Amino acid sequence: MKAGLALIRFLIAMIALALASLAGAQTLPGTEPLPADTATAPAPDPFGRETPRGAITGLLRALADGDYLRAAQYFPAEESPEAETGSETSDDGTDALAADADSQPDVDRRAELARKLQIALDSGGSLLAFPLLSNEAAGVVDDGLAQNLEQVGTLSSEENAAPILLQQITATDGSMQWRIALETAEEIADFVPAEAVEETITDEDIAVAGAPLIDWLKLIALALLAFAAFRLLTALLMALLRRAIAEHDTSPVYRFLHAAMPPLSLYLAVLTFYATAGDLGVSIVARQTLLRYAAIVAWIALAWFALRLVDAIARVVTGQMHRAERRQAVTIVSFLRRGAKVFLLAIAFVAVLDTVGLDVTTGIAALGIGGLALALGAQKTIENLVGSVTLIADKPVQVGDAAQIGEVFGTVEDIGMRSTLVRTLNRTLVSIPNGYLASERIENYALRDRFLFHQTIGVTYDTDAKQMERLLGELRTIIADDGHILDDDARVRFHGFGDSALQIEIFAYFNTRSYPESLAMQETLLFAIMRKLDELGIAFAFPTQTIHLQNDIVG
Repeated sequence: MKAGLALIRFLIAMIALALASLAGAQTLPGTEPLPADTATAPAPDPFGRETPRGAITGLLRALADGDYLRAAQYFPAEESPEAETGSETSDDGTDALAADADSQPDVDRRAELARKLQIALDSGGSLLAFPLLSNEAAGVVDDGLAQNLEQVGTLSSEENAAPILLQQITATDGSMQWRIALETAEEIADFVPAEAVEETITDEDIAVAGAPLIDWLKLIALALLAFAAFRLLTALLMALLRRAIAEHDTSPVYRFLHAAMPPLSLYLAVLTFYATAGDLGVSIVARQTLLRYAAIVAWIALAWFALRLVDAIARVVTGQMHRAERRQAVTIVSFLRRGAKVFLLAIAFVAVLDTVGLDVTTGIAALGIGGLALALGAQKTIENLVGSVTLIADKPVQVGDAAQIGEVFGTVEDIGMRSTLVRTLNRTLVSIPNGYLASERIENYALRDRFLFHQTIGVTYDTDAKQMERLLGELRTIIADDGHILDDDARVRFHGFGDSALQIEIFAYFNTRSYPESLAMQETLLFAIMRKLDELGIAFAFPTQTIHLQNDIVG
């Protein structure tokens, strides 16, 4: 039950972490109102006790280093848990109590409590994983505890269990600090007997990064075993599906599962590791360190899963759109796929940065402060992005269209977020920035609803008026009898007297949207015209000159 509850909390926190980080960035540093009695903000706490996450992280680092004097700074002083009167810190981050002979017994007491806490956590206690710890100065305000209390873990033994609480206090410099609550300090003293402390002092285990080497090996083995088990299970499942689904390559269900299984195996392995690591009885330092970085792996797995899922859905939808000949939908799906992947990568990047402890809020705020410079530097990128949106909205060209774009003629192969790819007749691939494309003249040949047949025939001047009238009538009959020609605009007219021919204009439209079909129709019509002129004995004219020579004979 305990592991299941922790697992649910971990899942909720993993989903909300990136959104919380982004939401927190909307309040710029320094915009909070100052207290009425404070002229300037307190200096940063050298021990990082401003937030529950900072306090636990600093405490674990001190325990890993074996520096129990520094770890004592995270425990309440003997005088009062609400107002520290003897915990002033110097500029170099050392506690003044360490140099005060009168306060030395209190420092020793707190150092011993820190050692006992480590023993209690190593022997079955637990702390919340790094993503679950609040990184806000006020902590979690809706957890049902007092406003100045925060639960960060649990002390467990065979007989009973007790929560590990932090309490927010006011230091002498006016800053707010989170320390182990007084009631938790009393529980720690009762949980671990003095002889247990003596046993840890004489322990000769090989230590790595503040924890026994064997503990690191146990946790790493657990993680690898969990991942191998889930990969094996998913491989068996996919093998069964390949046998059960005849055409699995085209099955949407199979393609979805094929895309989801590798990252899902990694993510489930992380969840299993999180739920079972506490049962190994290993050092809290090793456990919390690997759980922290397991959260990074979980975010990577989630991002990997989402990216593969987006690609799988896009492939299925694109295939359906191709079969339905909805080329504009293919362009939109391609654009949305790229946009979704960029958005998912941004969320994962922010979440990973937050997990490793970087101040995401400050970084995003810095982007806001430098927004003007960023906009100027990315002017072309923004222009191309807007251009791609314009192309998708206005639909001047679609994927698969043959078009003349400026001086480039070819077939549109892809409309991306930055540029459009055009395959030319020479089979070269031309990349045209969408910002330029949105403002350029585009002639889309694929949108023609009919094809023009416009020919001017020249016959020789040996053709008399009667022959010409008969020829025009025969040609009009040929046009009228052709089932591929639209009758509303078709015409055959004696056009004029050329330099070397009598000119006949034929104007008509073929009722087709296919360019290859129009070429076949045009060829058939031209052969019919040639045969008719041969039948009537009328010759095509070609440029000729007739020279008349006059000989004047002088007698």
